[in-house]
Amino acid sequence: MRKIQPADIRPTPDYELDRNRVRSHLIDIKRDRRIAVGPNMTVLFENRDTMIYQIQEMMRVEKITDLAAIKHEITTYNELVPEEDGLSATILLEYEDPAERDVRLVALLGLENHVELRIEGHEPVAAEFDLRQMSPDRISAVHYSKFTLGAERAGAVKAGAAVSLATTHTEMAVEVPFSDAQRGALVEDLSAE
Repeated sequence: MRKIQPADIRPTPDYELDRNRVRSHLIDIKRDRRIAVGPNMTVLFENRDTMIYQIQEMMRVEKITDLAAIKHEITTYNELVPEEDGLSATILLEYEDPAERDVRLVALLGLENHVELRIEGHEPVAAEFDLRQMSPDRISAVHYSKFTLGAERAGAVKAGAAVSLATTHTEMAVEVPFSDAQRGALVEDLSAE
């Protein structure tokens, strides 16, 4: 998937004029890329469009206009634009009650070793968590991760192999099969130039 360049980012005043349409379009894009893994974990598969949107929103909220600062945002968010034959995702651990969240984020230590994408007929693909987000005391509520499928597994997904997302952590063991629409969204991302 092509990485984001400064020319892909619009000045905030231009973006503001079209923001409602862009947001509506992003809701559609994210719909089939958002996977609920049990009641407290959501995995959002990211692509170039979702990352451009994040940059535009960051510029808007933070009032970023300096070219060096914009390039910094592009570099940061380009890390989540999927590589060839790979996928990227934001993993969210969601607990409304702060006290419960504090307890659960400690109990889920080690989760980074227990999230995998399962593709019919192939060995699972472990999520590669961004280790810069890790702490020895508790797991973060938001994680950026990658799934390096390789050509064979990516080809299987494109050819229609069943896909599921699983966690094997003792505190959150669950497997969620992808719907046809969700698998189709992955195919779009794996096929993107």
